[in-house]
Amino acid sequence: MSLAIVTGAARGIGQAIAARLAEAGHALLLVDLDERVHDTAAELGGSGVRADIADPADVTRIVAAVQEGGSAPRVLVNNAGITRDSLLRSMDEAAFRAVVRVNLGGTHALTEAIAPLLVDHGAVVNISSRAQLGNVGQFNYGIAKGGVIGLTRAHALAFAPRLRVNAVAPGFVESEMTLAMPAEVRQRVVDAIPLEVPGQPLDIAEAVEWLASDAASYVTGQVLYSCGGRSFA
Repeated sequence: MSLAIVTGAARGIGQAIAARLAEAGHALLLVDLDERVHDTAAELGGSGVRADIADPADVTRIVAAVQEGGSAPRVLVNNAGITRDSLLRSMDEAAFRAVVRVNLGGTHALTEAIAPLLVDHGAVVNISSRAQLGNVGQFNYGIAKGGVIGLTRAHALAFAPRLRVNAVAPGFVESEMTLAMPAEVRQRVVDAIPLEVPGQPLDIAEAVEWLASDAASYVTGQVLYSCGGRSFA
């Protein structure tokens, strides 16, 4: 059985991605800073590692867990990320650096560490965001997620022909965070989506599973927007 490594997998989109990859027949190694990663891994029949992908020592621990797992790693999904939202004029340097450090730096560091372990014709799928096109209050997040797209293309070239590297860019997806928004604010966001409904974690999981599968064997260096049309509206 091949192994899929999913970061940011304790809940939300990451948990949905892990569940979908398990359904597709992959063994799972789930990574998250949230202690709930162990519960999620147990529920899905996999193993969990509590780790910070932007910490070199933790990246080393993740690599060791992959090597000790006994399954050949075939898929890496870089979903882990953080937000520190504020308007540009009030954003401090620490918030800017933290988001770039994890969302972009951590994604790069873990991919560089795991890529040599992935079997030939394996796949890396990065989670970017529609926010890289511009969102008020997400200056740091948009820059980091735009960087993930650049990183995806650079890694696609660097690791070809042995590995494929692609990205999924979600739009507004129902989650603990978005469901806690004031109802009127949430409705304004949904009204701006051409398909007129928010995304669901499963929508993103399905896109990731396709890019990781043999059905996408001739696709690399690409960005799939799963955002209900918000990327062009």
